[in-house]
Amino acid sequence: MLPALQMILVMVFPALVTVGGLRDLTSYIIPNWISITLAAAFLPAALALGVPLGDIGLHAAVGAGALVAGMVMFALGWIGGGDAKLFAAAGLWLGWPACLIFIAATAVAGGALALSLLMLRSIWLRPFLPGGPAWFGRLVEPGENVPYGVAIAIGALAALPYSTLPNLMAVAF
Repeated sequence: MLPALQMILVMVFPALVTVGGLRDLTSYIIPNWISITLAAAFLPAALALGVPLGDIGLHAAVGAGALVAGMVMFALGWIGGGDAKLFAAAGLWLGWPACLIFIAATAVAGGALALSLLMLRSIWLRPFLPGGPAWFGRLVEPGENVPYGVAIAIGALAALPYSTLPNLMAVAF
């Protein structure tokens, strides 16, 4: 396959997880088309990179496990539905063992995000925040949700170099 086409297919992942994180940050919504496109693009990208069918199955199992974990977190009210779908789509792309780094990096990024928002939403810092776009005002509003898609995107990008997809980073960069 042409290296340019391989690169385009592989760049879908970092581009869309970044878009998902930014959309969640600015609107608290991760559109379904992002997770659907990620899931749909995985198989062509894996085949273009020559991933064996057994490894593709392992990636699918990780994605399914991430979907179940995301559904549980959604049911417990820890994350939103879009976050759960983005988490599953990222798990599909990252596979095993990169999913372990993905989970750890997402947890650390989520904790840092939550602490940052707690500080920004505090009674002591809010008066010093300059005016800005409407999404920023909502972001610093006390009691507002945490856009966890940002943490998922950070975790996914941190785990990307550890993915088992062959030549993923070589093709991408």
